[in-house]
Amino acid sequence: MTTLAPPLARHSAALAKRSLIKTMRTPEALIDVTIQPVIFLLLFTYLFGGAITGDRHTYLQFLLPGMLAQSLAMGGVALGQNLNADIEKGVFDRFRSLPISRAAPLVGAVLADVVRYLSVCVVMLLFGSIMGFRVETGFLPAVAAVALSIGFGLCFCWISVWVGMMVRTSGAVQGVMFLLVLPLTFGSPVFVATDTLPGWLQAFVSVNPITPLVKTIRGLLIGGPVAGPLTTTLMFMAGLLVIFVPLALRAYSRRA
Repeated sequence: MTTLAPPLARHSAALAKRSLIKTMRTPEALIDVTIQPVIFLLLFTYLFGGAITGDRHTYLQFLLPGMLAQSLAMGGVALGQNLNADIEKGVFDRFRSLPISRAAPLVGAVLADVVRYLSVCVVMLLFGSIMGFRVETGFLPAVAAVALSIGFGLCFCWISVWVGMMVRTSGAVQGVMFLLVLPLTFGSPVFVATDTLPGWLQAFVSVNPITPLVKTIRGLLIGGPVAGPLTTTLMFMAGLLVIFVPLALRAYSRRA
Protein backbone atom coordinates (compact mmCIF):
# COMPACT_ATOMS: atom_id res chain seq x y z
CA MET A 1 0.00 0.00 0.00
CA THR A 2 2.87 2.36 0.78
CA THR A 3 4.25 2.09 -2.74
CA LEU A 4 0.90 3.23 -4.15
CA ALA A 5 0.91 6.44 -2.10
CA PRO A 6 1.77 9.69 -3.89
CA PRO A 7 5.52 10.45 -3.82
CA LEU A 8 5.08 13.60 -1.72
CA ALA A 9 3.12 11.66 0.93
CA ARG A 10 5.68 8.84 1.08
CA HIS A 11 8.68 11.15 1.16
CA SER A 12 7.09 13.46 3.73
CA ALA A 13 6.21 10.51 5.97
CA ALA A 14 9.80 9.24 5.82
CA LEU A 15 11.21 12.65 6.73
CA ALA A 16 8.61 13.08 9.47
CA LYS A 17 9.87 9.79 10.94
CA ARG A 18 13.41 11.20 10.82
CA SER A 19 12.29 14.29 12.74
CA LEU A 20 10.49 12.18 15.33
CA ILE A 21 13.56 10.00 15.90
CA LYS A 22 15.62 13.16 16.34
CA THR A 23 13.12 14.47 18.89
CA MET A 24 13.05 11.20 20.84
CA ARG A 25 16.84 11.27 21.09
CA THR A 26 16.78 14.83 22.44
CA PRO A 27 13.73 14.91 24.75
CA GLU A 28 14.85 18.28 26.13
CA ALA A 29 13.59 19.69 22.84
CA LEU A 30 10.07 19.15 24.19
CA ILE A 31 10.54 21.46 27.18
CA ASP A 32 8.68 24.29 25.44
CA VAL A 33 5.57 22.11 24.99
CA THR A 34 5.67 20.27 28.32
CA ILE A 35 7.30 22.09 31.23
CA GLN A 36 6.92 25.67 29.96
CA PRO A 37 3.10 25.57 29.58
CA VAL A 38 2.78 24.09 33.08
CA ILE A 39 4.90 26.89 34.55
CA PHE A 40 2.81 29.52 32.77
CA LEU A 41 -0.42 27.90 33.95
CA LEU A 42 0.78 27.84 37.56
CA LEU A 43 2.06 31.41 37.47
CA PHE A 44 -1.02 32.99 35.93
CA THR A 45 -3.48 30.97 37.99
CA TYR A 46 -1.93 31.60 41.40
CA LEU A 47 -0.48 35.08 40.79
CA PHE A 48 -3.41 36.69 38.99
CA GLY A 49 -6.41 34.39 39.51
CA GLY A 50 -7.44 35.92 42.83
CA ALA A 51 -6.96 39.48 41.58
CA ILE A 52 -8.84 39.04 38.29
CA THR A 53 -11.87 36.96 39.32
CA GLY A 54 -11.55 36.71 43.09
CA ASP A 55 -11.56 32.92 42.84
CA ARG A 56 -8.62 30.92 41.46
CA HIS A 57 -10.69 27.91 40.45
CA THR A 58 -13.05 30.09 38.42
CA TYR A 59 -10.08 31.73 36.74
CA LEU A 60 -8.48 28.32 36.03
CA GLN A 61 -11.64 27.24 34.21
CA PHE A 62 -11.45 30.43 32.12
CA LEU A 63 -7.67 30.42 31.66
CA LEU A 64 -6.74 26.88 30.66
CA PRO A 65 -8.56 26.73 27.29
CA GLY A 66 -6.97 30.06 26.34
CA MET A 67 -3.52 28.99 27.46
CA LEU A 68 -3.90 25.84 25.39
CA ALA A 69 -4.25 28.03 22.30
CA GLN A 70 -1.32 30.20 23.37
CA SER A 71 0.95 27.21 23.98
CA LEU A 72 0.16 25.82 20.53
CA ALA A 73 1.06 29.12 18.88
CA MET A 74 4.34 29.29 20.80
CA GLY A 75 5.08 25.62 20.17
CA GLY A 76 5.52 26.23 16.46
CA VAL A 77 8.48 28.58 16.98
CA ALA A 78 10.91 25.67 17.40
CA LEU A 79 9.99 24.28 13.96
CA GLY A 80 11.36 27.30 12.12
CA GLN A 81 14.47 27.26 14.30
CA ASN A 82 15.15 23.60 13.59
CA LEU A 83 14.66 23.98 9.85
CA ASN A 84 16.94 27.01 9.77
CA ALA A 85 19.60 25.08 11.73
CA ASP A 86 19.34 22.14 9.31
CA ILE A 87 19.95 24.46 6.38
CA GLU A 88 22.98 25.99 8.08
CA LYS A 89 24.40 22.51 8.80
CA GLY A 90 24.01 21.43 5.18
CA VAL A 91 21.30 18.84 5.88
CA PHE A 92 19.11 20.26 3.14
CA ASP A 93 21.97 19.99 0.65
CA ARG A 94 21.77 16.24 1.24
CA PHE A 95 18.02 16.31 0.69
CA ARG A 96 18.51 18.05 -2.65
CA SER A 97 20.74 15.20 -3.82
CA LEU A 98 18.07 12.62 -3.04
CA PRO A 99 15.27 11.61 -5.47
CA ILE A 100 12.52 13.04 -3.25
CA SER A 101 9.76 15.58 -3.72
CA ARG A 102 10.96 19.14 -3.43
CA ALA A 103 8.46 20.07 -0.70
CA ALA A 104 8.92 16.85 1.31
CA PRO A 105 11.47 18.22 3.85
CA LEU A 106 9.12 21.02 4.89
CA VAL A 107 5.92 18.98 4.84
CA GLY A 108 7.63 16.15 6.76
CA ALA A 109 8.87 18.53 9.43
CA VAL A 110 5.37 19.99 9.85
CA LEU A 111 3.78 16.53 10.12
CA ALA A 112 6.27 15.54 12.82
CA ASP A 113 5.13 18.55 14.87
CA VAL A 114 1.85 16.72 15.54
CA VAL A 115 3.67 15.01 18.42
CA ARG A 116 4.62 18.38 19.92
CA TYR A 117 1.07 19.73 19.69
CA LEU A 118 -0.42 16.55 21.09
CA SER A 119 2.07 16.81 23.97
CA VAL A 120 0.84 20.34 24.72
CA CYS A 121 -2.79 19.23 24.82
CA VAL A 122 -2.17 16.15 26.97
CA VAL A 123 0.12 17.92 29.44
CA MET A 124 -2.14 20.95 29.82
CA LEU A 125 -5.32 18.94 30.34
CA LEU A 126 -3.74 16.41 32.69
CA PHE A 127 -1.92 18.97 34.81
CA GLY A 128 -4.93 21.28 34.71
CA SER A 129 -7.10 18.47 36.08
CA ILE A 130 -4.63 18.04 38.94
CA MET A 131 -5.00 21.76 39.68
CA GLY A 132 -8.79 21.45 39.64
CA PHE A 133 -9.79 22.11 36.02
CA ARG A 134 -12.82 20.15 34.89
CA VAL A 135 -14.21 19.61 31.38
CA GLU A 136 -17.87 20.60 31.65
CA THR A 137 -19.10 19.46 28.26
CA GLY A 138 -18.14 15.79 27.93
CA PHE A 139 -15.55 13.52 26.36
CA LEU A 140 -16.35 14.03 22.66
CA PRO A 141 -16.29 17.86 22.81
CA ALA A 142 -12.93 17.62 24.61
CA VAL A 143 -11.57 15.38 21.84
CA ALA A 144 -12.88 17.87 19.28
CA ALA A 145 -11.11 20.69 21.14
CA VAL A 146 -7.82 18.78 21.03
CA ALA A 147 -8.24 17.94 17.33
CA LEU A 148 -9.03 21.56 16.47
CA SER A 149 -6.08 22.79 18.52
CA ILE A 150 -3.66 20.46 16.74
CA GLY A 151 -5.12 21.39 13.36
CA PHE A 152 -4.72 25.09 14.05
CA GLY A 153 -1.17 24.52 15.27
CA LEU A 154 -0.26 22.72 12.04
CA CYS A 155 -1.62 25.64 10.01
CA PHE A 156 -0.08 28.36 12.19
CA CYS A 157 3.38 26.74 12.18
CA TRP A 158 3.76 27.45 8.46
CA ILE A 159 4.46 31.03 9.50
CA SER A 160 7.42 29.72 11.48
CA VAL A 161 8.52 27.61 8.50
CA TRP A 162 8.46 30.67 6.27
CA VAL A 163 10.40 32.78 8.78
CA GLY A 164 12.90 29.93 9.17
CA MET A 165 13.52 30.01 5.44
CA MET A 166 13.84 33.80 5.30
CA VAL A 167 16.14 34.78 8.17
CA ARG A 168 19.82 33.94 8.48
CA THR A 169 20.11 32.30 11.89
CA SER A 170 17.98 30.10 14.13
CA GLY A 171 18.25 32.67 16.91
CA ALA A 172 16.73 35.27 14.61
CA VAL A 173 13.80 32.92 13.95
CA GLN A 174 12.95 32.93 17.65
CA GLY A 175 13.20 36.72 17.86
CA VAL A 176 10.97 37.32 14.84
CA MET A 177 8.39 34.73 15.86
CA PHE A 178 8.07 36.00 19.42
CA LEU A 179 7.51 39.51 18.05
CA LEU A 180 4.54 38.02 16.22
CA VAL A 181 3.26 35.44 18.72
CA LEU A 182 3.33 37.55 21.89
CA PRO A 183 1.03 40.35 20.61
CA LEU A 184 -1.33 37.78 19.10
CA THR A 185 -1.61 35.68 22.26
CA PHE A 186 -1.66 38.48 24.83
CA GLY A 187 -3.86 40.70 22.66
CA SER A 188 -6.64 38.12 22.80
CA PRO A 189 -9.19 36.76 25.29
CA VAL A 190 -6.67 34.23 26.65
CA PHE A 191 -6.19 35.95 30.03
CA VAL A 192 -9.11 38.37 30.43
CA ALA A 193 -12.54 38.92 28.92
CA THR A 194 -12.53 41.14 25.83
CA ASP A 195 -15.06 43.61 27.25
CA THR A 196 -12.58 44.62 29.98
CA LEU A 197 -10.10 45.94 27.41
CA PRO A 198 -9.88 49.49 26.02
CA GLY A 199 -11.69 50.13 22.76
CA TRP A 200 -8.61 50.25 20.52
CA LEU A 201 -7.41 46.91 21.89
CA GLN A 202 -10.85 45.36 21.47
CA ALA A 203 -10.64 46.30 17.78
CA PHE A 204 -7.36 44.37 17.48
CA VAL A 205 -8.74 41.39 19.41
CA SER A 206 -11.73 41.20 17.06
CA VAL A 207 -9.47 40.56 14.03
CA ASN A 208 -6.91 38.44 15.86
CA PRO A 209 -6.91 34.80 14.57
CA ILE A 210 -6.22 33.53 18.09
CA THR A 211 -9.50 35.02 19.36
CA PRO A 212 -11.98 32.68 17.61
CA LEU A 213 -9.73 29.71 18.41
CA VAL A 214 -9.81 30.56 22.12
CA LYS A 215 -13.59 31.04 22.03
CA THR A 216 -14.09 27.71 20.25
CA ILE A 217 -11.88 25.77 22.65
CA ARG A 218 -13.64 27.37 25.62
CA GLY A 219 -17.00 26.47 24.18
CA LEU A 220 -15.93 22.86 23.62
CA LEU A 221 -14.36 22.44 27.06
CA ILE A 222 -16.50 24.48 29.45
CA GLY A 223 -19.57 25.40 27.39
CA GLY A 224 -20.60 28.39 25.31
CA PRO A 225 -21.11 29.31 21.64
CA VAL A 226 -19.11 27.12 19.25
CA ALA A 227 -20.55 27.30 15.71
CA GLY A 228 -19.71 30.96 15.01
CA PRO A 229 -16.15 31.02 16.35
CA LEU A 230 -15.47 27.58 14.85
CA THR A 231 -16.40 28.82 11.38
CA THR A 232 -14.13 31.84 11.78
CA THR A 233 -11.30 29.63 13.08
CA LEU A 234 -11.57 27.31 10.07
CA MET A 235 -11.48 30.31 7.75
CA PHE A 236 -8.32 31.59 9.42
CA MET A 237 -6.76 28.13 9.18
CA ALA A 238 -7.48 27.98 5.46
CA GLY A 239 -6.10 31.49 5.04
CA LEU A 240 -2.87 30.59 6.84
CA LEU A 241 -2.35 27.62 4.52
CA VAL A 242 -3.19 29.53 1.35
CA ILE A 243 -0.81 32.37 2.21
CA PHE A 244 2.13 30.83 4.04
CA VAL A 245 2.56 27.40 2.42
CA PRO A 246 3.40 28.92 -1.00
CA LEU A 247 5.56 31.60 0.65
CA ALA A 248 7.48 28.97 2.63
CA LEU A 249 8.00 26.73 -0.40
CA ARG A 250 9.19 29.65 -2.51
CA ALA A 251 11.60 30.81 0.19
CA TYR A 252 12.85 27.23 0.59
CA SER A 253 13.52 26.96 -3.16
CA ARG A 254 15.59 30.13 -3.03
CA ARG A 255 17.42 29.26 0.19
CA ALA A 256 18.16 25.55 -0.06
